[in-house]
Amino acid sequence: MQVTHMLFLYLQVLNPFYVFQAFTLTLWLSQGYIEYSVAIIILSIISIVLSVYDLRQQSVKLHNLVEDHNKVQVTVMVKDKGLQKLESHLLVPGDTLILPGKTSLPCDAILIDGSCVVTEGMLTGESIPVTKTPLPHTENTVAWKSHSLEDYRKHVLFCGTEVIQVKPSGQGPVRAVVLQTGYNTAKGDLVRSILYPRPLNFKLYNDAFKFIVFLAFLGIVGFFYALGVYMYHGVSPRDTATMALLLLTVTVPPVLPAALTTGIVYAQKRLKKKKIFCISPQRINMCGQINLVCFDKTGTLTEDGLDLWGTVPTADNCFQEVNSFASGKALPWGPLCAAMASCHSLILLNGTIQGDPLDLKMFEGTAWIMEDCDADYCTFGMPGSHIIIKPGPKASWSPVEAIAILRQFPFSSSLQRMSVVAQVAGEDHFHVYMKGAPEMLAKFCKSETVPKNFPQELRKYTIQGFRVIAFAHKGLKMKKLSEVENLAREKVESDLTFLGLLIMENRLKKESKPVLKELHEACIRTVMITGDNLQTAITVAKNSEMIPGGSQVILVEANEPEDFVPASVTWQLVENQENGPEKNETCVNIGNSSVPDGARGSCYHFAMSGKSYQVIFQHFNSLLPKILLNGTIFARMSPGQKSSLIEEFQKLNYYVGMCGDGANDCGALKMAHAGISLSEQEASVASPFTSKIANIACVPHLIREGRAALVSSFGVFKYLTMYGIIQLIGTSLLYWQLQLFGNYQYLMQDVAITLMVCLTMSSTHAYPKLAPYRPAGQLLSPPLLLSVFLNTCFTCIVQICAFLYVKKQPWYCEVYRYSECFLDNQSNFSMNMSLERNGTENTTLIPGSVLSFESTTLWPLTTINCITAAFIFSKGKPFRKPIYTNYIFSFLLISALGLTVFILFSDFQDIYRGMEFIPTLTSWRVSILVAALTQFCVAFLIEDFILQNRKLWLWIKKEFGFYSKSQYRHWQKTLAEDSTWPPTNRTDYSGDGENGFYINRGYESPEQIPKAKLELEGQTTEQHFWTRL
Repeated sequence: MQVTHMLFLYLQVLNPFYVFQAFTLTLWLSQGYIEYSVAIIILSIISIVLSVYDLRQQSVKLHNLVEDHNKVQVTVMVKDKGLQKLESHLLVPGDTLILPGKTSLPCDAILIDGSCVVTEGMLTGESIPVTKTPLPHTENTVAWKSHSLEDYRKHVLFCGTEVIQVKPSGQGPVRAVVLQTGYNTAKGDLVRSILYPRPLNFKLYNDAFKFIVFLAFLGIVGFFYALGVYMYHGVSPRDTATMALLLLTVTVPPVLPAALTTGIVYAQKRLKKKKIFCISPQRINMCGQINLVCFDKTGTLTEDGLDLWGTVPTADNCFQEVNSFASGKALPWGPLCAAMASCHSLILLNGTIQGDPLDLKMFEGTAWIMEDCDADYCTFGMPGSHIIIKPGPKASWSPVEAIAILRQFPFSSSLQRMSVVAQVAGEDHFHVYMKGAPEMLAKFCKSETVPKNFPQELRKYTIQGFRVIAFAHKGLKMKKLSEVENLAREKVESDLTFLGLLIMENRLKKESKPVLKELHEACIRTVMITGDNLQTAITVAKNSEMIPGGSQVILVEANEPEDFVPASVTWQLVENQENGPEKNETCVNIGNSSVPDGARGSCYHFAMSGKSYQVIFQHFNSLLPKILLNGTIFARMSPGQKSSLIEEFQKLNYYVGMCGDGANDCGALKMAHAGISLSEQEASVASPFTSKIANIACVPHLIREGRAALVSSFGVFKYLTMYGIIQLIGTSLLYWQLQLFGNYQYLMQDVAITLMVCLTMSSTHAYPKLAPYRPAGQLLSPPLLLSVFLNTCFTCIVQICAFLYVKKQPWYCEVYRYSECFLDNQSNFSMNMSLERNGTENTTLIPGSVLSFESTTLWPLTTINCITAAFIFSKGKPFRKPIYTNYIFSFLLISALGLTVFILFSDFQDIYRGMEFIPTLTSWRVSILVAALTQFCVAFLIEDFILQNRKLWLWIKKEFGFYSKSQYRHWQKTLAEDSTWPPTNRTDYSGDGENGFYINRGYESPEQIPKAKLELEGQTTEQHFWTRL
């Protein structure tokens, strides 16, 4: 059901603040305060209309997003009735869909026959097409989703994605079974996340509400004060109630909602100019508190494209000479060349090869070409509807005319591998080619085919920062394609022959190193979370200076319980080595040294794999916070582990940012306080922020704007609080004599000053350099509360003194009555007034009278106070540029101050009549100006040199023993006092025990543990580490 404009309008107007605002404006209009009320009504109407329009547009887009898949015509296979066409909204789980070609998916379905290529950009922001394969046939009785683990997504077609290519298996059309429809689909989850986003647990918004409640409380105090004063003077109940309610409405400014969002609006506008787009504006303020940023590696810190460096083939269980691509020679034919040409997920779409950049670069390196299968290949006995690859003009000689890729087992970040089944033209049997992470792939190969020096050879390249991919092969004795189609992945990926390594260079982006340096100088932690090799990640971290020179790296390797040996965690120190003059790279080596005393604290970094993280999470949970405190490198991490890691950082009270570019990062991007997706799309539901510029320079931009917006919000809130208090004090003093400020006096304060100030105060740009500390994250902080309290005291002192002192002037008279001829009779504003001094007992007070020496004295004081408060609360450096760079705001302040001083000293009768002033002596006006400027100087000096003095507050906290309540601060203090931390060159076991060897009470035979321990101690540290790895 679509929501109508009237319903949106009704819901918006019922907002509690707008209800209070309507009450306030009604009261003001009844008292003749027309101009300002009309101005606020116009602004409120504009605000409501724009909000309703925006909400309506979003509702329509969301409705269209939901309804699009309901209008799709689909073909369904019905038992005993054959194929039928029907509307997609009639689909139910269990229906069998026929996918004829390019179409939009109206439901979640699992592919059971054939394969297809889809784009999932709407759900994940990933622009690379994804290949979907049919659910394998298996005799396993476990549920298919549990059996497939995270790899299940490779078989599922998600609602809202686009099918761009289908490939029948030869056994009929491409078929899929409906799993979910409507809001139960992945698209439904997306819609729900838009309708009901995760609530922001940000103290600013909670504190803002408390502040409004505090202002309302002050208004209630004023309300009862007014009741008492007017009842004491015997004013009628109706007038008493009216005047009391007027004082109640003074303390909560009507411009509050608009003012609090201006900082975010300006920041969002500036971010958009930098091509950073936002779908959750409220998170901009939260970006100002970020103190830890996680980065993906490939495509984020390093270039998207990989450069081919060379191949290392194997023969007779030994590595051969490197085939370098730098030589310009074609890759020689061999099993490794065939694997590189066929083992990928590339597709041919409209004559263009598309797919993962790594696969594209690898395929280009073979100089082979790709074609669709046609009649010529079918005559050679090759099956149709499959991709054909064959040697290109620049390829090396090959005895193979063509290879058909028959079946794919797509790459999965959780499995760290992919494989294909292929057939060589003219042959009647099939081949399996597999590629993936070297450590993972070696487990699926026959041990006799893996070179003995495999770990050393792998380290030789990974420690130089190369991306290393391993390949394997085996032949299948099956001769029928139908048999291949029914093979389970476990049977295909077993007993393979190791073929060799592909070495690829993954260069750092030129922006990565300076950005990381800028973040480090700003005391913002940086962490790498990648699916790549651990050693490669360490090298990239060192080369990018994410790990500064001179810092120690400790490898944390954890293992699951095995037989009678409990779960263990090994700590190994990495030593630095130099490769030599020809390559300025950093190498790492496992050593037996320990962390020196001077390197304790933040000068050591933990590095671990996703496997180790999972073991520690399950078996060493008490260790996890200690490790995370200095954990910098997390490699071979699955998407689920990335999200879990972000959540664990948040539990330590870090404000976490996440920057990534791939679909594997979606969960982490959503989990982080500020997720930044590097994507060509302007907005992606995968993350709150999207940068069209694909490098990490967007991160400091976002943090700077977040800090500026946060400081602006605080400044505006302090200003509006003081504005309400200033008016409350001034009005309360006048109420003592049953008087009021004039309409135009209020109008100038409310519109010409406060409204304009609030709309421009937040437009000051962010300071270009990140400060090494964050702005305050909560309104209810001692500096802010003390600032409001002291400014309130100064205001009270100045206004009360002026209120009392004016009564002692020789020319003072209590003006309770006046006539229109009063000002006319005072030619040249002579002080020889003919007014009666109404100080006698039989004088009758007129409630709500305006013309008085008190109001003439207090108005300039309160007005200048409002102007100077805006200046004081608009602090620039270190989070914003200086106030003079905000030209409009500065001009408005100078103009308002000039206008106020002009009115104060002018001797124009029309101005005095319009502003409802009484002429006073020039010396008295000078006294008013001096009092206002004195208050400004005292308030400015205290605000700037005491309340904003960070070193002073740190000293006070230290002297009085105040410490941060953040969990990570607590752990930092605890570990700083622990002389045994960090551990190095030892192995700990789960459970309790002594000497670093712990017994898990869950094991029934702990007596077996000492034997296992002795076996482990029989190995060298390095042998044990690499054996377990």
